Amino acid sequence: MMNENVVVSRKGEEGTTVSVSATASMGNSVADSVRVLSPSSTDIAGQQGRAGKRRMGSSVSGSSIGLRLLPWLAGAIFLALWQFRVFHQLFSLESYQLPVPSAIAASIRENAEMLFRYALYSGTEMLGGFLLGSLLGALTAAGASFFPTSGRAAVAVMSALNAVPIVALAPIMNNWFGDGIWSRIAVVAVITMAAMAVSLFKGLTSIQPQYSDLMGCLAASRMQVFVKLRFPHALPSLFAGLKINMSTSIIGAIVGEFFIASQGLGYLLSDQIRLANMPLAWSCIVIAAALGILLYEAVALVERRLIPLNRPHTDP
Repeated sequence: MMNENVVVSRKGEEGTTVSVSATASMGNSVADSVRVLSPSSTDIAGQQGRAGKRRMGSSVSGSSIGLRLLPWLAGAIFLALWQFRVFHQLFSLESYQLPVPSAIAASIRENAEMLFRYALYSGTEMLGGFLLGSLLGALTAAGASFFPTSGRAAVAVMSALNAVPIVALAPIMNNWFGDGIWSRIAVVAVITMAAMAVSLFKGLTSIQPQYSDLMGCLAASRMQVFVKLRFPHALPSLFAGLKINMSTSIIGAIVGEFFIASQGLGYLLSDQIRLANMPLAWSCIVIAAALGILLYEAVALVERRLIPLNRPHTDP
């Protein structure tokens, strides 16, 4: 009897042990399933972080769109104030002194063929002088960078050309090159050389000493230093000079046509002012400004393609 009781109790104990272990294993599986189904604090924090980034990205994109639309909105307000003669009342101007935008647009439509032909002529002067002056200024800056001490003096002498008034320079160029297109190209070239030379020379010579020491340790020649280090470093300065020259070239071309010319926007502008045909005169001003903006944006587009690091980053 004692043996049977012991066996039974042992069986009971074993059964109890088995049942307890089974219950424990079931509890562990339930706990595991609960842990799987319930997200951890790390997952919650990650989801909140991603949601915050999405909200931040949407706010940044919204603000960037607003910044892009702001100039157009300001331009529309400016044109509306002009059209409704607010500026006329502020500055006591008559309509013949300052035509409204609708009258200027009508004049552009009526004289579209002539304006296109004259704009093409002035644009040729602009581009020709722009390319020639920028090339001469860049060559001067590149040569001066090989001899920085004496090169600064050469760049300073070239920058003194900016002190010569265009109204004094244009008759001299007309006397030298005649009344053809080359006289206006020469005027634009002279006024654009200095800006390119000064801007590019600063970019070529503002190299950090450790970079120059590294190229010296590698036994690089002056030309290798220029090609591998100086010129890539000076690309932002190069495009800064190009954008300044593009804005300046339209002034040189238009003013140069005031003196001796038979066509071009400057010639038509001065002629129509003498005839008191102000809508057509303002049409020349508007087209010249649009031409300058278009060419400036073309230079800026090339800059963004060649120097991608200068692009503004709006992504989070």
